[in-house]
Amino acid sequence: MFKNSKIYILVLVSVLFVMCNQKEQTKSNKESILKGTATIFVDETLTPIIEDQVAIFESNYDAKINIVSMSESEAVISLFKEKSGIAVLTRNLTLNENKIFGQKKITPKITKFATDAIAFISNKSNKDTLVELKSIIEFMQGRPNSSIKGLVFDNPNSSTVRYMNELAGIQAIPEKGVYSFKSNQEVIKFVAQNSGMIGVVGVNWLSQPMPDMQKYVDKVNVLSVKSLTGVNFYPPSQNNIAEGKYPLARDLYVINGQGYSGLGMGFASFVAGDIGQRIILKSGLLPVRIPGRKINIRNEINNEKK
Repeated sequence: MFKNSKIYILVLVSVLFVMCNQKEQTKSNKESILKGTATIFVDETLTPIIEDQVAIFESNYDAKINIVSMSESEAVISLFKEKSGIAVLTRNLTLNENKIFGQKKITPKITKFATDAIAFISNKSNKDTLVELKSIIEFMQGRPNSSIKGLVFDNPNSSTVRYMNELAGIQAIPEKGVYSFKSNQEVIKFVAQNSGMIGVVGVNWLSQPMPDMQKYVDKVNVLSVKSLTGVNFYPPSQNNIAEGKYPLARDLYVINGQGYSGLGMGFASFVAGDIGQRIILKSGLLPVRIPGRKINIRNEINNEKK
């Protein structure tokens, strides 16, 4: 009887072991670094470039990535609400945000993959295409400026508003003369249809506009900006960002809080790799590393027959 009990226990343990292995195998089959389904919370100012990255990533691998565009504040909240969140932001995590991951016993993987910029735009009817950063900051601090009718932001909780508030040393945008919508698209449309206003948007929406936005982008000027200490005005071009001449540049990051080898790791490696960096370069943003170019050198040049 005792012998039979031992056999029964051994069989039960073996069955449980096999079931656990099958469960883990099923889980791994659902998602790996290059396979499965995942959701990425994306700062709305970066949507065009991330959509391009995801499209190429999905075409190369057996993966499906759902992009959820939202304000920076919403993206950070969603990152922590999810058990294994992934986000694309225009800043790194703060000390307190890292502590939240620590409480979840997860060490987030942070991948810097590009540099973009905040751009100022005006209606084409405005012939002045130059603006001093000092004037923008003073206007945000509540000091009127005859050359600025009003400032238009995408979202009060956006990375753009946070960046400009920090630059101006204020806690919130003033109620008078400063307006906000819900997206960069709405800002571009508004400025394209209203003269005298200055829109504040992510440069990616201008360098790589979606097809339905092109007609509005064509109706706005991208302003050249003079820094607080500079003497010259510079537009937010790829070259000026690379040389540090444009004063409103910011780094872009993939924040992977999955805590395991999932699509967050695979996607971050992709955007920071050769193909992803070429997509960044083509988009007009600045990649963290310039992709190499292959040059074929021939020892002989065949002369064409005349």
